[in-house]
Amino acid sequence: MTQGFVGNLTIFVLALLVGFEVISKVPATLHTPLMSGANSIHGVVLVGVVVLSSFVDGPFGYVLTFVAAAFGAANVVGGYAVTDRMLQMFRKRPVPASAPKAVEGDTA
Repeated sequence: MTQGFVGNLTIFVLALLVGFEVISKVPATLHTPLMSGANSIHGVVLVGVVVLSSFVDGPFGYVLTFVAAAFGAANVVGGYAVTDRMLQMFRKRPVPASAPKAVEGDTA
């Protein structure tokens, strides 16, 4: 194992642990807005996939960039869908038209 790989693996594991700690402390009422915003930011991942795809050669690299693009795109679409659904909760509901009231003396 190279020293660079061990350093990168250490940073990755620390990022996982810190991310888990931060997310586990978020109250349930803020979880949906936070996650929908975070998923929307995954557009940066898609830009990274486009940049990295120019350096790929070989079928394994193509498969990995396709998987990264698919997961990034799913996260972006999911983020916007969750955000839209969340914002629908704050819209005013249409008031249904009530039936006309009968006036005294009317015979139907």
